[in-house]
Amino acid sequence: MKDLNNMTDEQLIHLYASGDENGLSVLIDRYKSKIYTSIYMRVKDDFVAEDIFQETFIKVINTIKSGGYNEEGKFLPWVIRIAYNMVIDHFRKEKRGPTVINNDGYDIFEVMDFADDDTERKMVRTQMDVDLKKLIQLLPDDQKEVLIMRHFCEMSFKDIAEISNVSINTALGRMRYALHNLRKMIEENNLSFQFQ
Repeated sequence: MKDLNNMTDEQLIHLYASGDENGLSVLIDRYKSKIYTSIYMRVKDDFVAEDIFQETFIKVINTIKSGGYNEEGKFLPWVIRIAYNMVIDHFRKEKRGPTVINNDGYDIFEVMDFADDDTERKMVRTQMDVDLKKLIQLLPDDQKEVLIMRHFCEMSFKDIAEISNVSINTALGRMRYALHNLRKMIEENNLSFQFQ
């Protein structure tokens, strides 16, 4: 019997679909790090990332078992797209803005502290952060998702395009519209932010 680790993704999927559980086990081992990391980069929480990872593979299993898998040669991007959709669903359920985690694991919006700032400036900064999160939530979903992936998850437009299943030009366009709409909302609300 051929060594499973040397089989292609497609061969492993067909093996699993025909009833051999080892096919899926090898696929999970092959890609679990990339898939988990792509989830964790977005949610910044080990427990939530683990839950979404498991939910993703439940959906993968159900799709393959029902014969609905048709992404020949594109297993990893397909699974990452499923995981991405699960993350978006998670944020929609939570109805919260994204958190921006620094290297120490703290939400930058919650712990931003400038030594020279007086209390009033800190309060203004906190209010600006709250206002910005609210404005981001008002963007259309496609624009909000690109903005979150680009600025909060620091993803490349190539990765954003692949995960969103759109062209790079479409991803760039959505980002341009997101920033334009944010600027417009900021002006309408007489807020003061700087965008680059």
